[in-house]
Amino acid sequence: MREIKEQLTIPIKGEYDVIVTGGGIAGVSAALSSARNGAKTLLIEKQFLLGGLATAGLVTIYLSLCDGNGHQVSFGIAEELLRLSIKHGYESACGDWEDKYCPAWLEGGSIEEKKKKRFEVQFNANLFAILCEKLLIENGVEILYGTSICSAITENSKITAVITENKSGRVAYTAKSFVDASGDADLCFLAGEKTVQFKQGNVLASWYYEHLGDKYRLRMLGFSDVPDKYKTNSKDTTKRRYIGLSGEELTEMMINSHSSILNDFLKKGGITETHALGNVATTPQIRMTRRIDGSYTMNDEEQFKRFDDSIGMISDWRKAGPVYEIPFSTLYGNNIKNLITCGRSISVTEDMWDISRVIPACAVTGQAAGTAAAMSDDFSQINIAKLQEQLIMSGVILHTTEIL
Repeated sequence: MREIKEQLTIPIKGEYDVIVTGGGIAGVSAALSSARNGAKTLLIEKQFLLGGLATAGLVTIYLSLCDGNGHQVSFGIAEELLRLSIKHGYESACGDWEDKYCPAWLEGGSIEEKKKKRFEVQFNANLFAILCEKLLIENGVEILYGTSICSAITENSKITAVITENKSGRVAYTAKSFVDASGDADLCFLAGEKTVQFKQGNVLASWYYEHLGDKYRLRMLGFSDVPDKYKTNSKDTTKRRYIGLSGEELTEMMINSHSSILNDFLKKGGITETHALGNVATTPQIRMTRRIDGSYTMNDEEQFKRFDDSIGMISDWRKAGPVYEIPFSTLYGNNIKNLITCGRSISVTEDMWDISRVIPACAVTGQAAGTAAAMSDDFSQINIAKLQEQLIMSGVILHTTEIL
């Protein structure tokens, strides 16, 4: 391969306490909690819309904050964002899909009523993204859209600056602490933190919205795959898989997704007086790609296990019952002291990854990461008791024994 050498002088554009890379739900939660804890915070997002896969990817179902048995397990910013997502109305299901709205959870119902339906909602993607933007600005977060992280400058096992590129060219930003909320552990990879790639790969997903007369319906073409551990012989394992870590492959995936949407839409009659194509995803609907190889790696059999460094809880969105405490040690690695991650990049096994990648888990881990980043620039040495105290003051409940 031919190479071209490039020499650039990179100006430093800004200095911050905390820089969050990635503006999905995890990044929004991290930036919000960082700013609320007094840190000068910059959120860098490569698109021009917050929310990531939840909004630009049209995965518009805010999955369960409860265990499926009537007990809420995820609190704090996870609940705040759920309520924000439907502040001006929720989306009702039509066709074959179940309505996600449950009045019992939002309007003070009994536990028996809550057992009948999980604490989840379906929201409007564009409205939710705008409301997240408004919330961050009101809390003092600076947002930089249309900006990609190109590299990280490290010194003495710490990141000192990130190099970015946008319409202004390449510039650097410095901070005391950095949060990788990219969803792909991009900053971890660039900084030299050890990472692990998702081996199973992702199947094609082509979710889109269609107008059906006076209704607006989410069409779910393709879902996340079943983890290999739970496969049976009846499961199709021959489908094309996408790792999601190269520009060429992601381009191929988007082209295939668009083709799938077009075929489905035309089969249903194309544009008529009562049928039209509403909205397509503007980001690849990739679920799992790369994660940090953390201080601790959690697995899916650790349900109800108590962790002394728990930063909050999540449930299993796929079935009722399991509840997981998330240990803080899954959020940071062993090489870069002032780098922490959240969302689908935390340190979990492939089987646990499918549980910890969804919106509530992104919000729970994002809140913890942002709070920690505002407190420390060496996460292996952070005062866990103080971190937990801050989270509790923000409405987070840490242990399963406190709710069950």
